[in-house]
Amino acid sequence: MAQTDLLMRPAAPANDSSPVRALPANIEAEAAFLGAVLIDNRVLEELPTPLRPQHFFEPVHQRVYDRILTLLDRNAVVTPVTLKPYFEADEALKELGGITYLARLTADGQGLLAPRELAEQIYDLALLRELVSVGRNLVEGALDTSDSVAPMAQIEAAEAALFEVAEGAATATEAASFGSATRKALGMIEKAINSGGHVSGKTTGLTSINDKVGGLHNSDLIILAGRPGMGKSSLATNIAFNCAERLLRDRRDGIAEKDSVGAGVALFSLEMSADQLATRILAEQAEISSEALRMGKLSRDEFQKLSFASQRLSELPLYIDDTPALTIAALRTRARRLKRKHDIGLIIVDYLQLLQGTGRANDNRVNEISEISRGLKTLAKELDVPVIALSQLSRAVESREDKRPILSDLRESGSIEQDADMVWFIFREDYYIAASEPKRPAADDPQEVHDAHEAWARKMDPVFGLAELVIAKQRHGSTGKVRMKFEAKITRFSDLAEGANSYGYD
Repeated sequence: MAQTDLLMRPAAPANDSSPVRALPANIEAEAAFLGAVLIDNRVLEELPTPLRPQHFFEPVHQRVYDRILTLLDRNAVVTPVTLKPYFEADEALKELGGITYLARLTADGQGLLAPRELAEQIYDLALLRELVSVGRNLVEGALDTSDSVAPMAQIEAAEAALFEVAEGAATATEAASFGSATRKALGMIEKAINSGGHVSGKTTGLTSINDKVGGLHNSDLIILAGRPGMGKSSLATNIAFNCAERLLRDRRDGIAEKDSVGAGVALFSLEMSADQLATRILAEQAEISSEALRMGKLSRDEFQKLSFASQRLSELPLYIDDTPALTIAALRTRARRLKRKHDIGLIIVDYLQLLQGTGRANDNRVNEISEISRGLKTLAKELDVPVIALSQLSRAVESREDKRPILSDLRESGSIEQDADMVWFIFREDYYIAASEPKRPAADDPQEVHDAHEAWARKMDPVFGLAELVIAKQRHGSTGKVRMKFEAKITRFSDLAEGANSYGYD
């Protein structure tokens, strides 16, 4: 006879009286916990684990708990009496005794003696059931030896499933009810109101950007692109620091992490080393030239400022991975570990074109980039965090008179543009004007050289130290431009002074 469950023992002979192994569950604990909640609704306010209806094994208990949560969300008092109208027609409940079953749940009140422990047991048993399911699928997949099997892809899929179990998220992969989705949306709106009406996601630390996009939203893939020298890495580093520093500040102020618009940040730097990035952040915060810092040309006062900045940043929840030549699969694996270990809330990848795809896609660069961009979007949804991926632009920008980037300038742009929730372009006009500064050869007419330089200076003055962030795509709102200040000496972007035209200008 064929083996029906690969995780269980092989089929025993017909005369073997071995008991059938059941999935881990404790129906009595579920009933006792529901009884405690119906006696005292405040029990749910002190749960140590995020208990959801899917964590209950008995389907009736799932429906009862779901209705309890719905009524409590409406600020209603939940008792067997208030639940009665919702379950009078429930056929499964009738088999358990009908409406009287709800009253029996509260009969002895034993659940009130240890509601937290009961909740933990229900939660743990649900995770064990998910682990059994993952293990069964893993074994079945590993026994598949067809030609189309990709073992490394199976390993990554298994690790992703195990990560979901570890995070307690695997039971939440079913379709969400509209009510639960609405509650989540209202929570985001409430956070935006509490932050002053600007940020419903993670903060960028730049008010002008937050005003335009509402912060960085969970599960979003944001592409930050620009030509070399525009400051992509600088802006990404600034955002990483600002977001991590806000979380650190909120922690010290006693603000719950779920209410903070800051987050722990994972920065994957495939181009710069961790110490180079640390030097850049130190220079920015101490307001010292990065060049002076690298060469050690510091005064005593500057060294003191550097020391103070170093002490202040020592607890920053910013984690830098500078492993070169990462594949998209390896990056996702490392991101999951950082999420599990440090509960990161923002991922930054510098930059997309330096990632590698799987061996199958390497024969075609467009296909490889498609795989990478899809992988980054999947990562954002899987970990429920925003992902910012830096990207290079094609040289077509340089051949146009107006060098502001457009979506078609993205290298291998089709899939990147499609997968991204937002596309940002960084543009600094002063970079191009600086390159056109007239030379001063001695043989030329001094007056002519002077006039040419004066004309050049008139073009440079209005744009010097200014940068544009072009929002070329945004699923959540309008496109447009944001103007910022850029201090090249310390590689820092900041908001323009109040009253300056910050976005939406022509």
